[in-house]
Amino acid sequence: MRRSRISAFVPARPTAPTGAAGGLQPTRSLAAAWILVVLIAVPAWALTIGQARDMGVEPGTMGMALPLFLLLWVTMMAAMMLPSMAPVAISWVRGIGRQSSGWVRTARTVEFVGGYLLVWTAFGLLAYAALAFTGGLVDDHPTAGRWIGAVAFLLAGLYQLGPLKNVCLRHCRDPLSHLVRYAGFRRPARDLRVGVHHGAYCVGCCAGLMVVLVPLGVMNVAAMAGLALVIFLEKLWSRGILLSGVVGVAFLVLAVLAPFQDWMLPGLQGSMPSMDGM
Repeated sequence: MRRSRISAFVPARPTAPTGAAGGLQPTRSLAAAWILVVLIAVPAWALTIGQARDMGVEPGTMGMALPLFLLLWVTMMAAMMLPSMAPVAISWVRGIGRQSSGWVRTARTVEFVGGYLLVWTAFGLLAYAALAFTGGLVDDHPTAGRWIGAVAFLLAGLYQLGPLKNVCLRHCRDPLSHLVRYAGFRRPARDLRVGVHHGAYCVGCCAGLMVVLVPLGVMNVAAMAGLALVIFLEKLWSRGILLSGVVGVAFLVLAVLAPFQDWMLPGLQGSMPSMDGM
């Protein structure tokens, strides 16, 4: 019985790699994954860019109430994270389809996606608190932005080079082991647990990268696009672990330069014109 549960989720004849650590997916699964990426990520990016054009780049939460911030945060995370986690997600959803149908399949899929987004929503609460705190400091002491930026880049660099990032990144780079482990999860709420578990490791992979949104600006589209590319390459490129270290070193260099280079800290420099105004 255990073998049958695992085989429902793990590809029987892997033919195309999706990560460096031996994780493989069938060609049809990959095709379905990228179709799903287009259908969800593209509208998410469109909504994010549209909102950024209206708001510009400012310190802190930019006056947003918590519910609106979390809505935008989850939209941003869908745009940035989906390409790198789609192969695992689509394989799990296809496994759900083999085991159930109709409303049961829909409910289980929603449960899985909900668990993943629940973790990122919880992280969004921490992000809101950090942005509110740093935004208040910048309002009271404008020059403090330089040192906040330096600390943010320092923390991001140290995290990129630290053991927790390495553990989470190796987990995210091995999708086949995900499916084997998740197939052994027991009910109740197995799909919710899978979504939460995978989301937690995804947050662990990206937490350091998210920290730099404090100095760069949480609605900085260029920064979001750059971080999304780094996240994608870290998880799916054969040299992603090396790239993670290089990015960490780059953040440490920026930490040294930040107190003397205001242009590096658009998210800590007071109100800036929106993209339409520019």
